[in-house]
Amino acid sequence: MKYFFLSDGWVTGRVWEFGGLWNELGWQRKPHMRRLGLSIQEQGETLWLYQVEETVLMVEVKPESATSIPIGQVVLKRLITAEQVIERLCAADEAPPQ
Repeated sequence: MKYFFLSDGWVTGRVWEFGGLWNELGWQRKPHMRRLGLSIQEQGETLWLYQVEETVLMVEVKPESATSIPIGQVVLKRLITAEQVIERLCAADEAPPQ
């Protein structure tokens, strides 16, 4: 599995795998992607942990409401491993409250 953190108010969009954009007809299913019940606080924002299957290479993310943030979309190209998630969660626990 691979993981990424996503800020509150952002949603996932298109998904890429090795052959290009995820093809639901070819795979006969949507990619496995789910928000876990873990989050960290970073610079006043809540970042939720998401889990995706190993075949996913990139995930497009965008704000839920386009009016609140001028950014149109972002593509996450560096998904992280379970070990990196644990490091981030431990570092967040050690950070002093703001």
